[in-house]
Amino acid sequence: MAADMRLPTIQKPVSLTFSAFDRKDLVVPGDVITSDTGFMRGHGTYVDEEKLTASVAGEVQRVDKLICVKPLKTRFNGEVGDVVVGRITEVQQKRWKVETNSRLDSVLLLSSVNLPGGELRRRSAEDELTMREYLQEGDLISAEVQSVFSDGALSLHTRSLKYGKLGQGVLVQLSPSLIKRQKTHFHNLTCGASMILGNNGFVWLYPTPEQLEEEAGGFYTSLEPVSVSDREVISRLRNCLLALAAHKVLLFDTSVLYCYESSVHHQVKDILKPEVMEEIVMLTQQKLLDQEG
Repeated sequence: MAADMRLPTIQKPVSLTFSAFDRKDLVVPGDVITSDTGFMRGHGTYVDEEKLTASVAGEVQRVDKLICVKPLKTRFNGEVGDVVVGRITEVQQKRWKVETNSRLDSVLLLSSVNLPGGELRRRSAEDELTMREYLQEGDLISAEVQSVFSDGALSLHTRSLKYGKLGQGVLVQLSPSLIKRQKTHFHNLTCGASMILGNNGFVWLYPTPEQLEEEAGGFYTSLEPVSVSDREVISRLRNCLLALAAHKVLLFDTSVLYCYESSVHHQVKDILKPEVMEEIVMLTQQKLLDQEG
């Protein structure tokens, strides 16, 4: 039986110019946010003795006179335009049910998907009968939030060619609060892999395709064998994502790439060891601070 023994090592001194304890925008339940009566009460707050108090642990957000607290650990609350990665859980009449890490299953209507070949026509009864040929239970998809129903459930669409069924890759499930909102959530990284950062906390890692199959209308998935080098890059990226999430670092293309560069001196399997993880994340944070400053 193999035993993994590690001797204590001297960590490289990394000087970070900020401290989490100095942050004024992080609160826990019961913390007084402000005693000024001119502010409006938003989500995650309540008024106690004319003082605005936090009811959840999270980050204080101010929009003009409105103050709300965004929880650090929560289910996904989707907004129109959010990019999501989800898994088909059920095929129903003219719709698919999709698990997107929100409180309720999301809905993908048959009329909200591109037909194979990119045809533009009304959906017929034949299309309804062949729904399982497009997407079936267990398939992973990337989609965009089209609208939000009154009960909070999300309506999705995959009408753009960049959305659709996902092929070979690795799914990493993280907290939605760690994903940074950006203009694009589809990234082709310089390390040789691509990444879809879903706003719902689901991250999809896959080999960068050599050519895009635009004729398939989002339903083509390559079943070519993935090379060992690509698998190693994807495995390293997965462990980097888990390391950043464990230390509550905001995830976007730059932070993931810096973490990947900081981890190249270590083997893939060693990245998740506590002392190696801490060293890599500290170096990543230092690079991010140097870039900002």
